[in-house]
Formats: sequence, structure tokens, C-alpha cells
Amino acid sequence: MNKSRSRGFDRHSLDELGMLRAVVEAGSFVRAGEALGLTQSAVSRAVARLESRIGVRMFHRTARSISLTDEGRRFYESVAPHLEAIEAATIEAGGSSARVRGRLRVNVDESIGQFVLTPRLEPFLAQHPDLFVEIAIRDRMGDLVGEGFDVAIRFGQPEPSALKARLLMRTRIITCASPAYIARHGLPRHPRDLEKHRCVLMRDPSTGSHFGWEFVRGRKTLPVNVSGQLMVNGGGPLLAACLGGQGIAQLIELYARDLVADGRLVQVLPEWAEETYPLYAYHHSAQFMSARVRAFLDFVIALTRESSSNGGERRARRDSEA
Repeated sequence: MNKSRSRGFDRHSLDELGMLRAVVEAGSFVRAGEALGLTQSAVSRAVARLESRIGVRMFHRTARSISLTDEGRRFYESVAPHLEAIEAATIEAGGSSARVRGRLRVNVDESIGQFVLTPRLEPFLAQHPDLFVEIAIRDRMGDLVGEGFDVAIRFGQPEPSALKARLLMRTRIITCASPAYIARHGLPRHPRDLEKHRCVLMRDPSTGSHFGWEFVRGRKTLPVNVSGQLMVNGGGPLLAACLGGQGIAQLIELYARDLVADGRLVQVLPEWAEETYPLYAYHHSAQFMSARVRAFLDFVIALTRESSSNGGERRARRDSEA
């Protein structure tokens, strides 16, 4: 038996695990060393000792990049929550008033990042001055642990992940056009009318084609075969094209409703707008959640609850005025 692999868990093991975490979060040995105040070689040697100790190769190394091996990813997914818990317990035991601190990496899709999260983040950052938040926009969630993310906030059905998925809210999908487009091409009266209109399409990253369009009214779901000359891969370009009169688009009500309310967009077929789209948060289990992740989730939960409530109030007011 390899004696190095038979050693039990000790202080050196914890130090090595901490350096492993730093490398995963930083994405390189050089940046991990800078964050820890150590040299690149010191970090590399610590990770090598850990690999020898447990008999697992953690990283694929090239001259320009590193990435977790499959075995390394599974190992890190197992130990990362415990390291977070140790950090949180240490802060708690120390009685620090700045418990929410450090670096928080958040994986988001473009719509939530551009229209919902970053415009409203200032109060959260002001409340936690020792926290640094990195918002990274991705068209797909990917490997959160392998890429060093702490949490993800994403629209759509839950994706396979070692992390927990928590439903934050459901927002409607609404079909919209600019007043200029309606003036030129007329207002569709039925979902099938859209087959004769120019539509702005959203690219589905899983297929390379555009997302299908469906219209929901009560128990009836009606798919419609739409077409157009423009396909985009983000909520920002989709909204801009719709505002620019380039066609009819299906938008997330969470960020489009203010534009409808002030007249910059016209909602098309509102009686066929019962389709909803879920927003999920992905994170480690609550038992092992760090203080910064917990604080961020509390903020996002309150933010989405307020947004959902405001949307319901607007719909009720509009219905009563009608």
C-alpha cells in the first residue's frame, strides 16, 4: 500500500484542500497564488501532495490552461460544501461583524443578468462592503463547480447539476411588437395569424435552431410555426429588435411589462398569454451554504418576490381598468 495514501486527515490535508479550492475558483495556479499570497510553485506543490495523498489526479494541465478531471470534479463537488461550512463556522465563531465577505461568482443567463439582477444590485453591495461579486453571463449553465461558481440564477427548466435547484418564481411569456410594426403590418387576432408575420427568433443553444412558439389559453396549448429573417441569442438583442420594429417577439414579462405599460411595446394576443417560464437558483445544500451565498439568495428571493408581486398588481389594475 502507498503510505502517502494511508495517512489520515490532518491540518496539512485541510490546507491542501483550501489551495485546491483557490485554484478551482481562480482558474489558474498563478491567480490562486496571488489570492493566497503564495508563489505559483507553492500552490502547485500543495495540490500535487493532495493528489498523491488521495490517489486522484485533480487537473488536466496544459501550457495555457487547467481544467478539472472527471475524478477531480467529483472529489471537489464532495468537499466544496464542507469547506464553505468551515469558513462560515469560523466567521461565526470569531464574532465578525463583516460575515458576508470574500468573492462571490454568480452564473446567470443574459436576461436575468441584464434586466433583473445587475440594475438592482446596488443595495445588496452597499449592505456588504467586504463582498466582491462577479456576474458571468453564460448561454448555458455548464459545470458550475468546475468553473468555480458559487451560485447560478437562470431561467428555464432545471438543468442536471450536483447543486440544489430552488424555484424562485414563474413569469409569463408575452408576445409583443412595437407600435410602428403594428401600424405597418396590422395586429394579429389569432395565434395562427403570426404565420403570416415577421417574427424575431431566439436561438436555442441546445439545438442551434430557434425556440418554438406556443400559446396557452386555459387548458389549450397551441404551437405556431413562426418564421423571420432575424435570430438572436440573447434577451438584449431580442428586445432591441422588437423595439426597433423588426418583428414580433416573445419576451419574458418580468422585464418587458414596463415597456408595455409605457407604450413602447404593444402586447399581442394577451388572451393567449398563460404560458409561464420558471426562474431557478442553483446552490449547495442549505446545510453547507456559506454566509455570502446565503445572503445573496435571501436578496434574490426578496427581489423576485417583489417583482412577481408587482407584476400581479399591474395585471389586476389593467384588468379592472378594462
